[in-house]
Amino acid sequence: MGRRLDSELQELRDRLLGMASQVEEAIGKAMRALVGREEALAREVIASDHAINMAEIEVEEFCLRLLALHQPEATDLRLITMAFKINNDLERMGDLAVNIAERTVDLLKEPLLKPLIDLPRMAQQAQAMVRDSLDAFVRRDADLAKNVCERDDTVDRLNDQIFRELLTYMLQDPKTIQRALGLILIGRYLERIADHATNIAEDVFYVVRGHTIKHHVAEAGAPPGGAQSA
Repeated sequence: MGRRLDSELQELRDRLLGMASQVEEAIGKAMRALVGREEALAREVIASDHAINMAEIEVEEFCLRLLALHQPEATDLRLITMAFKINNDLERMGDLAVNIAERTVDLLKEPLLKPLIDLPRMAQQAQAMVRDSLDAFVRRDADLAKNVCERDDTVDRLNDQIFRELLTYMLQDPKTIQRALGLILIGRYLERIADHATNIAEDVFYVVRGHTIKHHVAEAGAPPGGAQSA
């Protein structure tokens, strides 16, 4: 029975990795569609949402079956519980990739507002965070999980920089408002993707180390009850 559960837990990990790969691909395609002004590619991302939604349902049902058949305890139960949360985070990231694609379709109706530099950089950071958060989950790597959490600040700074730049465009020329707002929304979607990756990494760190780093990344090495900044 134990060996069978181990095999099924590995299948659960593989399913989550497969779903993460789908999400990462959707983000990449959505950004290529934006930068390359490829409407067909954007619509391909929108159409792919169904596959990610189905993967979420399948993972959830698989987790429920493991709970019902094996009644796992301790470490195995924590892994399955975490899988439920990761599954939800991945599905939301897939939705956000679709949101990027939908905004891209709208933006392609008008001329390009400005060269796109920071948004692709944000997307690369977010994709790497998705990949590494799942890698940390599979390997039970608390150090990598902490690193993912720290990188969220880089994405936030890029998002703030993009917002300020686009706000300047809108203030200088009201005709740019619609396009600038579309790009601001895409920055927001990428920032939220990074937040979901950070959620996964925080959960991994908690399971491996036994204490949380939510809102206290700099103190991730401190034991429970350690001093915290005000």
